[in-house]
Amino acid sequence: MRKLFFLLTALLITNSIFADEKATFTASAPNTVVVGDQFRISYVVTTDKIKDFRAPASFTGFDVLMGPTRSQQSSTQIINGKYSSSASITFTYILMANKEGNFSIPAATIVANGNQLISNAVDIKVLPKDKTSNSGASSNNNSSSGQQRQGGVSSSSSGSTISSQDLFITSNVTKTTVYEQEAFLLTYKIYTAVDLRNFDSVKLPDFKGFLSQEIESNRNITFELEHYNGRNYNAGIYRQFVLFPQQAGELTIEPARFDASIAKAVRSVDPFDAFFNGGSNYVEVKKTLYTPKVKINTNALPAGKPAGFSGGVGNFSITSSINSNEIKTNDAITIKLVISGTGNLKLISNPKVEFPNDFEVYDPKVDNKVRLTRDGNTGNKVIEYLAIARHPGTYKIPGATFSYFDIKSKAYKTLKTEDYEIKVEKGEGNADQIVSNFTNKEEIKVLGEDIRFIKRNDVNLHSVGDFFYGSLTYWLFYIIPLAVFIIFFIVHRKQAIENANVAKVRTKKANKIAVKRLKVAGKLLAENQKEAFYDEVLKALWGYIGDKLNMPVSKLSKDNIEEKLIKRGVSEELIKEFLNALNECEFARFAPGDENQAMDNVYSVALNVISKIENSIKH
Repeated sequence: MRKLFFLLTALLITNSIFADEKATFTASAPNTVVVGDQFRISYVVTTDKIKDFRAPASFTGFDVLMGPTRSQQSSTQIINGKYSSSASITFTYILMANKEGNFSIPAATIVANGNQLISNAVDIKVLPKDKTSNSGASSNNNSSSGQQRQGGVSSSSSGSTISSQDLFITSNVTKTTVYEQEAFLLTYKIYTAVDLRNFDSVKLPDFKGFLSQEIESNRNITFELEHYNGRNYNAGIYRQFVLFPQQAGELTIEPARFDASIAKAVRSVDPFDAFFNGGSNYVEVKKTLYTPKVKINTNALPAGKPAGFSGGVGNFSITSSINSNEIKTNDAITIKLVISGTGNLKLISNPKVEFPNDFEVYDPKVDNKVRLTRDGNTGNKVIEYLAIARHPGTYKIPGATFSYFDIKSKAYKTLKTEDYEIKVEKGEGNADQIVSNFTNKEEIKVLGEDIRFIKRNDVNLHSVGDFFYGSLTYWLFYIIPLAVFIIFFIVHRKQAIENANVAKVRTKKANKIAVKRLKVAGKLLAENQKEAFYDEVLKALWGYIGDKLNMPVSKLSKDNIEEKLIKRGVSEELIKEFLNALNECEFARFAPGDENQAMDNVYSVALNVISKIENSIKH
């Protein structure tokens, strides 16, 4: 019972939410039909709580064949615990166009959720029948909805060929006689009475003698019915270009080439051919289309161009503004010119603003805020002029003059902006010492004096012809690095040769290694570590003599040590002293008695004998 209560509550809340949603009521029908075509007009209301549907007051131009029929759709979804529902009811009429012309079907009305709703009116263009087809061809082709791409269009061609009346492309221009720089629109439009699938390749002309700009559009062509030369076609715009003639005389827009692929229905198909065609009674037909040449007569602009003519052709206006009329020296002012209108706006040269000589002027900043239309570029060209006042005073900046050729009046027009009076007060610093950090400066003019001071500190003067090149300092810059390099090379090479002689290096480092070991032994002596001390002293003695004789310790004995040392010029007395040091070290580590005294004696004897041999042995 409790669960049932919660379920009913949820349903009531959901229904109340859906009931509060605002319903819509819309009508839809084809934009274009042909006389004799049957088509649907539908009225859709987005709720199921309705009453009192009332049809339009009249269907002028059309016969009502059936309707209204009513159909209902509804759906409910639960996503992540959230309910959503939709419901709609559609009222449909089947109409047939009975005469040519443009007709408007008035709005219908309905009461939905207690509110009266009014649909939109529907505008329909009715085309005449195709003169090349029989009376029933068109209507039979479009008996369902009238919105299919090939609906309402009949084909008179037969076999596997496509005639130039079944498929062609036009190149239409809005003007054939223009002035230089006057914009006009070129449109490539497709007319087809067959099943055009695609274009394998398209080659457009290079528009020699014109500046061209393409109007952006969706490359998916939208086809609509159009009556052309007594026949109904599916027509769609392929591409559009705005062209600006760049020279006077007769200019030619060369033909464009389109390689089309068409699906052609064949009435009788050989079964063998149909098998290799996938069982279809359609064959693919290729056709190359060429647009006609278009001649454009371009008139030169009339004589008598005003001074400072901008090159503008169209319809324009100009305004100006200034950021401040009162500034201090070394402050910047900005004058903004805005040229508005339609024409070759991007090609217009910048009007000139005459600043006083005491102002430092910089390159203008230009921002084109335009969009492309069939009559040319429309929008604003914003030009900002920056200048810096260097000296105090009152200055007058005359207005900018802008001249263009007006297409409507076919005459030149000259416009002028307002003059500005600028008051400049003295600011910080000396104007003659100020150096601007702008990088887009046109030029630096001398202001106030014949020579502008760049540096006021002490100046070192040099004799004419006294240059750094060829001086002693100049040559030292080459000689010193070369000498350092040679010395470094010699020392490095000598060291490399010595290091290559392993025996010599080992002999040379023997004393250093022995001294290190004896230092370690000295620390062990201080710490009274007997065993470790004697081991380190023995390593020092045996290691030293092995390095000096360039022999591994494993091959050394007291007998061959004596023999080797005699050959190296060591006296027998010193050899005996070295051997006694070895014996004393080996004996003392195991002998009883005063350990500290014995360790001191061994350390002194080892250090002394190594020093004597180092001084007497021949390398």
